[in-house]
Amino acid sequence: MENVKILAIVGMSGSGKSVAVDYLTEKGYPKVYFGGMILGEMERRGIEITEENEKQFREMIRETEGSNWVVEQAIREVHSLVEAGQRRIVLDGVYSWTEYKILRHEFPGCMTFVGIVVDKKLRYQRVGERAVRPLSETEIKGRDVAEIENLEKGGPIVAADYYVLNNGTVPEMTERIDAILKEIKF
Repeated sequence: MENVKILAIVGMSGSGKSVAVDYLTEKGYPKVYFGGMILGEMERRGIEITEENEKQFREMIRETEGSNWVVEQAIREVHSLVEAGQRRIVLDGVYSWTEYKILRHEFPGCMTFVGIVVDKKLRYQRVGERAVRPLSETEIKGRDVAEIENLEKGGPIVAADYYVLNNGTVPEMTERIDAILKEIKF
């Protein structure tokens, strides 16, 4: 895939992934939202979208349809964007080590992974205060464990090519993102 660059944003819940992806989409880059694959399938099946249902469905779909179900949907979407002429694409929410490996294989030389990280105490505070799907500290701790143990979410974060420490302000985070974009000529 000549001249195609794909930027995958990874991180734990509350790290600032959505803020980073929103910043990139505001710059005009199209995104492929992995969580949207889950939510779309839940809607298609008539399953109410709640935190608990989403957690159960995320795990169930990978168990019943294969650990690569979500990433295969995302790959189709990326190919569609490339066929439409897009050469810079953002992936939002690569969840598992399996997805990471498949993407690296499917798009050799095109992938850059950026891990958004934040101190745990601050991340828990932000998750509790967010407007959409706020979680208590107990809920976020449970989600962390489920995502690490059941979905292998830690692998893509640990293997990221670049990191953004998101302990400060949004402008500080976007400044670091801009520096990465410049370095990789995105």
